[in-house]
Amino acid sequence: MGTQLLQKTKKIVRYQKHNGKISYGIVEDDEILQLSNNFTEIPSGNFKYEDVKVKFRDVKILEPVVPSKVINFGWTYAEHARETGGKTDLKEPFLFLKPTSSLIPNEANIILPPSDLTKQVEMEGEVALVIGKRGKNIKEEEALDYVFGCTIFNDVTARDLTKVDPQFTRGKGFDTFGPIGPWIVTGIDPTHLRIETTLNGKVVQVGNTNQMSLSIPFLISWISRVMTLEPGDILATGSPSGSCPMKSGDVVTVEVDNIGKLCNGVI
Repeated sequence: MGTQLLQKTKKIVRYQKHNGKISYGIVEDDEILQLSNNFTEIPSGNFKYEDVKVKFRDVKILEPVVPSKVINFGWTYAEHARETGGKTDLKEPFLFLKPTSSLIPNEANIILPPSDLTKQVEMEGEVALVIGKRGKNIKEEEALDYVFGCTIFNDVTARDLTKVDPQFTRGKGFDTFGPIGPWIVTGIDPTHLRIETTLNGKVVQVGNTNQMSLSIPFLISWISRVMTLEPGDILATGSPSGSCPMKSGDVVTVEVDNIGKLCNGVI
């Protein structure tokens, strides 16, 4: 077993082997270099190798982190706010939380609730930040120092419910309504990332985090005045326009530059 500092830009993946052991690892082509660190140790960059390599095909890829909370910012793109009936002139974020029970990994299925609960389930492709160190009352100019890396998020939404509920917990909180992954990428600038969502291969959403009406450093600073951010917490930064309904048999893919693709079936 060795310990060494690695280059800043890495893909960190969480996975399960056939024996049930869950580990973190560093992605290299079609292999994973297994680490003995838990997540709270990983953001230091002081990775501990187990001298084990595994093939992607031989393991189950899991959600890239186990957060204490999943924080979502809504209507951060003006066009998406318009298409969903939200406010386009926000001075402060529109905030909601998803339960951790909503999270599913890459290639897992989004399960549509029964039709008596909702009849309009839509996708929302987003960039998500993974917090690397504990923070409270973070200064905006220091906010990006608290970001360990970026991943991809699909804020699956029961749109008919969010239009009638005064808050979004029900419409956002169903099991499987939080696809995330496939890994965390470190060392990239979250403020200039292109997002493209496809439904059955057809492009339905295109945007860039540089189009957000509220900046990412502002969002981090703002939420840290409300609640303490812990290592592993997820901050989903909002969706560009183009969200549309999904049905059983569909496949939705969210692709973000410098990160990769998050792909999930719908059943």
